[in-house]
Amino acid sequence: MLEQVVAENGVVTYQSPLLVGAGVVHGFSSRIGGVSDGPFASLNLGVAGKADETLRDTPANIATNYQLLEEALGCSPGMLRAWVSQVHGRMVELIEREPESEYSETLEAEIRDRFSGQASADAIVSIVPQVLLTIRVADCVPILLASPDGRVVGAVHAGWRGVVGNVAAKTVRTMHEAGGDAAAPAKLLAAIGPCISTEHFEVGEEVADEFVQQGLGETVQRRAGAKPHIDLQGAVKLQLEQAGVTAIDTHELCTYRDAREFYSHRRDQGLTGRMAAVIASRPG
Repeated sequence: MLEQVVAENGVVTYQSPLLVGAGVVHGFSSRIGGVSDGPFASLNLGVAGKADETLRDTPANIATNYQLLEEALGCSPGMLRAWVSQVHGRMVELIEREPESEYSETLEAEIRDRFSGQASADAIVSIVPQVLLTIRVADCVPILLASPDGRVVGAVHAGWRGVVGNVAAKTVRTMHEAGGDAAAPAKLLAAIGPCISTEHFEVGEEVADEFVQQGLGETVQRRAGAKPHIDLQGAVKLQLEQAGVTAIDTHELCTYRDAREFYSHRRDQGLTGRMAAVIASRPG
């Protein structure tokens, strides 16, 4: 089960005992401990809001908030940062060493150029040491994964389309293929972060039918006279287990319900911030 951690700088995160035990720097942010205000108060980590510039958070606030999060987690200043443009799909981007060397300036440049919001994907895997992966959410499911030695890590953004597309299992396969036996599914450690709960995730019949068609019918709840509800966390956990992952930390949080701690796109009708899920590969 995830545990709440309050840093000295006031930033509140949730961390996985499984990943902590493996010595992996990681965290699921909350909205507490930043500098943003209004609907973005306070630890907003994504450019979010309406098209009108007066209803958007500032890049300066977001950059400061990210620095505060890294400070709270004890991230090394020398780490390379990597994130992608999330598209609610199942594409997985891999950061890997060049065949001729363990590390190079060329690879560093590629990470900075390609993995700074330029690539379109919903998951990132790294087998390069000291790379900090980030995905951003505000109701969707964040998933962090690591090999037991922390040298192969993954970060996943799973909205309902990503769940139907089984982006979690695709990420597990990518980690295994890239990391070899050390990252075999049965050895991986996984943590599912704060997301919208079943109670508040009401969907249309067409969405519920897609979950059923993908073998996730047990995560669909139907009530007389009401629209279906879906257990996104349960669906992702089931997919991870089917992919061979058994060590999984979960939670009892809800981004929609727990408004003091979390942003929620659905609750706040789009005018809201973003939380982040971050994980760093250990030194080589």
